Amino acid sequence: MTKFFNVTGVCRPEIHYMVDLSSRLSAIKNMVDAGNYFSINRGRQYGKTTTLHALSDFLRKDYEVISMDFQTMSSASFQDEASFVTALAGEFLDYGENFPDGIEEQLLSFADGNAKVCSLNALFRVIKTWCGKSEKAPVLIIDEVDYASNNQVFLDFLAQLRAYYLKRPRVPAFQSVILAGVYDIRSMKKKIRPDEEHQENSPWNIAAEFDIDMSFKASDIEKMLTEYDNDYHTGMNVSKLSELIYTYTSGYPVLVSRICKLLDERIAGSAEFPMISDAWTEAGFNEVLKRIVKEDNPLYESMLGKLTLYPELKTVLQDLLFNGISIPYVATNPYIKDAAMFGFIRNENDTAVVANRIFESVLYNHFISEQFFGNKMYEAGLQEKNQFIIDGHLDIRRILEKFIDAFSEIYGTDDEKFLEKVGRRYFLLFLKPIINGIGNYSIEPQTRNSDRMDLVIFYRGEQNILELKLWRGNSYNERGEQQLSGYLDYFHMKKGYMLSFNFNKNKQVGIREIALGDKTLIEATV
Repeated sequence: MTKFFNVTGVCRPEIHYMVDLSSRLSAIKNMVDAGNYFSINRGRQYGKTTTLHALSDFLRKDYEVISMDFQTMSSASFQDEASFVTALAGEFLDYGENFPDGIEEQLLSFADGNAKVCSLNALFRVIKTWCGKSEKAPVLIIDEVDYASNNQVFLDFLAQLRAYYLKRPRVPAFQSVILAGVYDIRSMKKKIRPDEEHQENSPWNIAAEFDIDMSFKASDIEKMLTEYDNDYHTGMNVSKLSELIYTYTSGYPVLVSRICKLLDERIAGSAEFPMISDAWTEAGFNEVLKRIVKEDNPLYESMLGKLTLYPELKTVLQDLLFNGISIPYVATNPYIKDAAMFGFIRNENDTAVVANRIFESVLYNHFISEQFFGNKMYEAGLQEKNQFIIDGHLDIRRILEKFIDAFSEIYGTDDEKFLEKVGRRYFLLFLKPIINGIGNYSIEPQTRNSDRMDLVIFYRGEQNILELKLWRGNSYNERGEQQLSGYLDYFHMKKGYMLSFNFNKNKQVGIREIALGDKTLIEATV
């Protein structure tokens, strides 16, 4: 069977091109060998289920592995303790393999509803016997624990696991318990006594820290692409493409696979990239970027839905993206904690940054789209769009000229502090309808701060570099020119653009062109 890139369900190395997980599996096994109980909490489609399936096979030589998925249990299974015990016993029977004498029969009595006492206490006494008599120490793996996380009976189940964990080695218990999902189970609370609501305790405070990096490194991606290239002989620059994919995804597993899948199945053979060798190039990659940030897929839908459920996340992300505010990464801060748990941000040098550049573009597009209807800057860009394309090329200078006119006319008398905060957002609103459907843009994260932000505009295979900045005086502006010049060197370009928001009363609005070494800078001031 021909291998392919997979973005749905479990990845299997015999039929899918995928990253080698062996080093991660070995690291997780070390935790199992140590007898740790722990959670694997990562954002949606971060490869948790694929890792757990591979881990189950990896551990079977040394352990009796019971690997289940709470999604396969109906909501009725969590209605009360008896229902949960019945369903859980059935899962043990379905996924356990080598039961000591008598254990299978006892589990069957619970699963069939014939047990004299159908309680967690009674079931765990059977589990204790099972763990004590098993030839191989049992390891319990549960995927999609989020499905049950708001049920009291699940909290009671965690409390039983905790109680037996604390009694080891005096009382037999599971060698290791691994719970996987998006939500951090450690943050769940169980009331110590029903009549004392103010006293709470986490039933999963025994969990060891899981700090194994599940993202893909550029070297991981390179090995995967090398396998693909060995099969298809594309002639791609494997190292360069691997770095590009990593740069824009930060190794988020499903994004890596999605880019590769689009290159293989959608870009190769298209009118613009007729040969497979045409697709696996930087131009092909840029075409994929344009498509992937505009998709409506389950990952984006899940993440953006969290902005409705947790409105404070929107404030945090907008401050990061539009206002360039530096937010310390404080793990105990609930907003930071939630944003990280859902995969929006990551920790970079103790500073919160958006998890990857694709998510940045998706979030920019989402936040800007919320202001499309009735926004005067968006309507201005929409009305003027046809004049900015000259012989198929995007005329950035003309865009800047018209933006200055529209911005001055619409917002010229507005409050300075307000305009400082929203100026960059208004330019993106103006730009969006002009390039929509053909081009796209990305923000260079290393340049985003409260004063400046570099925008890379892609249009029909061409790139344009535009720096958006607040005016902080001539010396600051000259430094900005030098920085932009250096950035043009990085992209091997000779022309760049700068848009300054200047709120001085004696400012000179308009466009000027200056020579800086062998480069031309088009500077616009509004």
